[in-house]
Amino acid sequence: MTAASPDPRALNHGKKIGILIVAYNAVTTLAKVLNRIPADAWENVSEVAVMDDASQDSTYELALGYKSVSQLDKLHVIRHPENLGYGGNQKAGYRYFLERGFDVVVLLHGDGQYAPEILSHLYHPIVTGQADAVFGTRMMKDYGGPRQGGMPFYKYIGNRILTTMENRALGLNLTEFHSGYRAYSLQALEQIDFLRMTDDFHFDTEIIIKLHHQGMRIHEVPIPTYYGGEICYVNGMKYALDVTKAVRRYRRTVQSLERFPEFAEYWTHYPVKESRYSSHYYLRKWVGSQQAVLDVGCGEGFQAQEVGRLGNEVTGIDVVESPRKGEAMRQYIRADLSKGLAPLVPQLEQKAFDKILLMDVIEHLPDPERILREAKELLSPKGQIIVSLPNIANITVRLSLGLGRFEYTDRGILDRTHLRFFTRKSARRMLENCGYQVVRQTMTVMPIELAVGLSAKNPLMRMATAALGVITKLLPGLFGYQCMFAVRPKQ
Repeated sequence: MTAASPDPRALNHGKKIGILIVAYNAVTTLAKVLNRIPADAWENVSEVAVMDDASQDSTYELALGYKSVSQLDKLHVIRHPENLGYGGNQKAGYRYFLERGFDVVVLLHGDGQYAPEILSHLYHPIVTGQADAVFGTRMMKDYGGPRQGGMPFYKYIGNRILTTMENRALGLNLTEFHSGYRAYSLQALEQIDFLRMTDDFHFDTEIIIKLHHQGMRIHEVPIPTYYGGEICYVNGMKYALDVTKAVRRYRRTVQSLERFPEFAEYWTHYPVKESRYSSHYYLRKWVGSQQAVLDVGCGEGFQAQEVGRLGNEVTGIDVVESPRKGEAMRQYIRADLSKGLAPLVPQLEQKAFDKILLMDVIEHLPDPERILREAKELLSPKGQIIVSLPNIANITVRLSLGLGRFEYTDRGILDRTHLRFFTRKSARRMLENCGYQVVRQTMTVMPIELAVGLSAKNPLMRMATAALGVITKLLPGLFGYQCMFAVRPKQ
């Protein structure tokens, strides 16, 4: 262990700190890494865990021998019976420290590429409450910069290109995405779903994406660059492609274009549509302000949040256990809507609503007429129900049928969870048969911005939406995407 003057940054501030050393075929470097951990760091951390990822050399035996000779009770050595991969080894390590109630974990590599002497620099911002994650960066000049430390020119250029791409795509401003020297708050990691994340080297990119998405505080600290004789197991071209793919898959998931498993928790089944003439465009115009609103089938609460911004008070009902935007609602009731609204009346703090929203809901129910009849009892005297339904007669469905195809999808008109299908006429007939008078009626445009993955504010999307708006008005039954109605009980 290195003897050095006490560093105030090494203090643990009452936090339980773990050091995770990921090792694979590190028999020539691991002991040097352990020797270089400063004494004040050993004093302040609770455990150093070496995770040997089924090395083909004697890494595990060396680590056990080091522990025996040094008599370090804080050093623990774990060997995986099968190789888990770089990401898989990290996941096993984080689970290990989470299960033992640690507060902070520092990721250190067993190949000596990162300086153990400064590991306290990484955990200090976390134990002092300044950050949730701290990344070491070789791109700052404090230690001379990456080239002076021996980073090959092609790796430096590749690092800069990838980091620039990732910053632009994710809205971040990091100097480096690809350093493996990191520290995490275990409280932050506890909120990350590791289950379907990669076991490969781009795990480091996926975890940055998730931390950023979930609003965690990310700090960077300068670290020295070192390139020695260690064996590199990273295929540079494959890694670059995997990183690019990870960013793309994340963006397509949050845009609700495709549902990729590693980011599935960020998928929004029915995202708020920002385009002109969409269902949410009409909802904003029709719902008004200063209204008591019941959002039936509110999902994660994104729609309730939009309606609340207009000055309305929203009550939500859905089967979701804990909506992501639950704070946007005055009250949230978890319930199975297939059982109707009547059983929920005793739980409602408010018994009469100015607007009841049934947006993309009743097509999912086995008996939509039931919920329409029961909703009447919850309306204020001048209240209205706003209903949107997919148009099964849309041109895209007709063309598919013409080609002999009827394929269900994750969302949209042929959402695999839809139990009933409607045209404009059949939807209106159902509403009238349930005792309603149609006050307003329109057909929404197809949300092409979601299909192509561009912002609704993009000039091309605005032009395309305007053109679709004209065509939809001329041929509503053919080009209309959703049937939208504002109704009230017949007098």
